[in-house]
Amino acid sequence: MLIFLSFYGKNMKVLHWKKLVSCVGWTTAEELYSCSDDHQIVKWNLLTGETSQIVKLPDDIYPIDLHWFPKSLGIKKQTQAEIFVLTSSDGKFHLISKLGRVEKSVEAHSGAVLAGRWNYEGTALVTVGEDGQIKIWSKTGMLRSTLAHQGTPVYSVAWGPDSEKVLYTAGKQLIIKPLQPNAKILQWKAHDGIILKVDWNSVNDLILSAGEDCKYKVWDSYGRPLYSSQPHEHPITSVAWAPDGELFAVGSFHTLRLCDKTGWSYALEKPNTGSIFNIAWSVDGTQIAGACGNGHVVFAHVVEQRWEWKNFQVTLTKRRTMQVRNVLNDAVDLLEFRDRVIKASLNYAHLVVSTSLQCYVFSTKNWNTPLIFDLKEGTVSLILQAERHFLLVDGGGIYLYSYEGRFLSSPKFPGMRTDILNAQTVSLSNDTIAIKDKADEKIIFLFEASTGKPMGDGKFLSHKNEVLEIALDQKGLTNDRKIAFIDKNRDLYITSVKRFGKEEQIIKLGTMVHTLAWSDTCNILCGLQDTRFTVWYYPNTVYVDRDILPKTLYERDASEFSKNPHIVSFVGNQVTIRRADGSLVHISISPYPAILHEYVSSSKWEDAVRLCRFVKEQTMWACLAAMAVANQDMTTAEIAYAAIGEIDKVQYINSIKNLPSKESKMAHILMFSGNIQEAEIVLLQAGLVYQAIQININLYNWERALELAVKYKTHVDTVLAYRQKFLETFGKQETNKRYLQYAEGLQIDWEKIKAKIEMEITKEQERSSGSQPTKSTGLKH
Repeated sequence: MLIFLSFYGKNMKVLHWKKLVSCVGWTTAEELYSCSDDHQIVKWNLLTGETSQIVKLPDDIYPIDLHWFPKSLGIKKQTQAEIFVLTSSDGKFHLISKLGRVEKSVEAHSGAVLAGRWNYEGTALVTVGEDGQIKIWSKTGMLRSTLAHQGTPVYSVAWGPDSEKVLYTAGKQLIIKPLQPNAKILQWKAHDGIILKVDWNSVNDLILSAGEDCKYKVWDSYGRPLYSSQPHEHPITSVAWAPDGELFAVGSFHTLRLCDKTGWSYALEKPNTGSIFNIAWSVDGTQIAGACGNGHVVFAHVVEQRWEWKNFQVTLTKRRTMQVRNVLNDAVDLLEFRDRVIKASLNYAHLVVSTSLQCYVFSTKNWNTPLIFDLKEGTVSLILQAERHFLLVDGGGIYLYSYEGRFLSSPKFPGMRTDILNAQTVSLSNDTIAIKDKADEKIIFLFEASTGKPMGDGKFLSHKNEVLEIALDQKGLTNDRKIAFIDKNRDLYITSVKRFGKEEQIIKLGTMVHTLAWSDTCNILCGLQDTRFTVWYYPNTVYVDRDILPKTLYERDASEFSKNPHIVSFVGNQVTIRRADGSLVHISISPYPAILHEYVSSSKWEDAVRLCRFVKEQTMWACLAAMAVANQDMTTAEIAYAAIGEIDKVQYINSIKNLPSKESKMAHILMFSGNIQEAEIVLLQAGLVYQAIQININLYNWERALELAVKYKTHVDTVLAYRQKFLETFGKQETNKRYLQYAEGLQIDWEKIKAKIEMEITKEQERSSGSQPTKSTGLKH
């Protein structure tokens, strides 16, 4: 995606002030208010190109900062902001209505009030001033608390995403202070000069800072540096995040720059503006307005965004025009839209475009006749696609549609905030929607795509640490659906999304993983680990045979991707990675594992073996071994394990094949995969109580073996005999009270026990051969 800023306003009636413009703020995507040092508040209408003076402030009020009251969260129709806070040089802040009436003026600071910001819910206002104080006010302008007091002026302030913390400047330092008293304060030196502006994005939780050292920097919420720019010629006077957190804008003297969230620059413009003191993004994230030192207001529009999928490249050339290029035959199509384009996504042979009022769905086979439907709310903040359907996120909710435009579902959960969702915190597959909770970041909510209802028994997925990024696999059956996620320790985990009663295992796949992606054609997972690019050809191996997981991986050195690379897409066998400098690197992985996945999903085991023999790679054989065990094809498993030299497992598989009943075989396959409890349940349900006791004896689960023998009133002496033999081997005495209780007065007769065991085996053989189809094994079920 290459992005440029297109400036407009040539045909707009521009008011030229003699004095500088200090602040700007959008009410809707087409209407902006600006304030200047000649005490005027002016409204700009971008549709008609007209400007009008709203109010002339008293001569002693020099405006410094402006912030509109936030729109209500979770409402269907977008309402316009009706009131804004204006801070001024006279130590007051003013609550001013849309019509220009000053509703209230409040004495706030001694000296100028340098910044004022509403929190995300609109329940509180923070102001900072030359007097070094940070104050929290109620919505109506009543003082709640003085959060901090310091000796130097505070130039800028921003709320944390949850409105529980405040970020402010203190000379060259940045400080994050929670609202709760006695909570830990985070403080760090951020610049070599005074910090002039900060911004904190609620979607990506990243912080921007700009200073007189002529640099802008990106930080995470723990104060760790993620990016530092080269020094510019002049101090950086303004920075601002786009609402979705994907881009940010930087303003300086005669300079406007558009950057990616990781810091690298998409576009640099040199408008004749003087210093740009304030930058505001429109609600939909498509436009920027800048308050300029030479008395102008600069408007810019984000264009040249680019989306790629296989042989198609789509470019937003103008606000309402897209160009589609097929690189195979160089065919070009132009797509015209009635309204400006806000978001788009190209994947799974479909282009989904949201404008300010409608959604367009194009098939890559036919660009001429899109499917069009009206949106419930104009500002779509996220589009996610799966093979069968796509997801739209806006201020009102989450909506799932089929590619035919049919509304499918709208999942909801308590405390849902759609304004902070992004591609890392929401994931979509053909049958599942996964959403990371913001209130408790250890929780992932799982929903059925078709109904929007919680998956399985309604339980959410809970992890021991905060989760950073989630991703659902895209292929296979609903019952086998897996979710991979990275937690705050950068560990990668995988678990099943199907949750009925028993707690599903959450298994670690890797450490120091920074970014991940599933293939769109089969369930292959790739990720960037510390210094390696890793591909898990069959991640489900961890459920089958964890020992051979390292043999199913492909690894290569990742130092060529430099620091903080990010996986953009994984289409077919092509992985696209964006480096920290913005350049794209394409990696091709072996096509054979994907073919193996295809053969196995179609149960073509002979073809799968033939493919492995042709490729002659250990990773392929290891994947086939795990796939065969997972699908209980032990003949193929035996061949595959032999090929990777796992002789002990080949012998065990041979012993499984010789077992008399299918229940025993099934139980031992489950044991092979480490599912002891499930193996025991299978045997007990089949009435094979002795076999269930025996597997616990073999695994030295002495407590459970005795518990089963007592419960089913059989083979208590067998368990005691094996226990005694075990203790004698190690020269130990019995100390377990339960064993001592049942061993009292009991003589161990090995001849008798062996006869009983042989009788059990004979019974099982007769039962499996069908000679006694209805008769019980003589054991209590």
